[in-house]
Amino acid sequence: MDRLIIGNLELCSLPDLGIDDLEVRVDTGAKTSSLHADNIRKFRKNGKPYVEFDLHPDIYNLEKIITCQAKVIDSRKIKSSNGEAEQRCVIKTSFCIAGHCWPIEVTLTNRKDMSYLMLLGREGMGNKVYVDPSRAFTLDTED
Repeated sequence: MDRLIIGNLELCSLPDLGIDDLEVRVDTGAKTSSLHADNIRKFRKNGKPYVEFDLHPDIYNLEKIITCQAKVIDSRKIKSSNGEAEQRCVIKTSFCIAGHCWPIEVTLTNRKDMSYLMLLGREGMGNKVYVDPSRAFTLDTED
């Protein structure tokens, strides 16, 4: 796959979590991708660590909530933009943009004070994209 040229904001989907048309903030300054999640609850399934959490798939309709479950693949101490360190659960999920999908690792956190529910960091971009920070919504979601 040729690298996609993406802007500082794009529309993505997270099909494993039932989310379409999510505005994602592209942040080359962030190592790890993060997703806003409410009511994060850790539990064990077949002896493995899992997490259940609530997502708002539509930022304009906060009444709509979907509850997701995912296997926890790691727990990491992440320093947020305000300089605070927080221990976060890490899950792996499919990330799709303009008809291209690849697996990414995402930390779950409360981003309610942020403008965007998801942040795409460098690890999630991998060798799949180039970023043009002067542009936004560069991709046709129907591609």
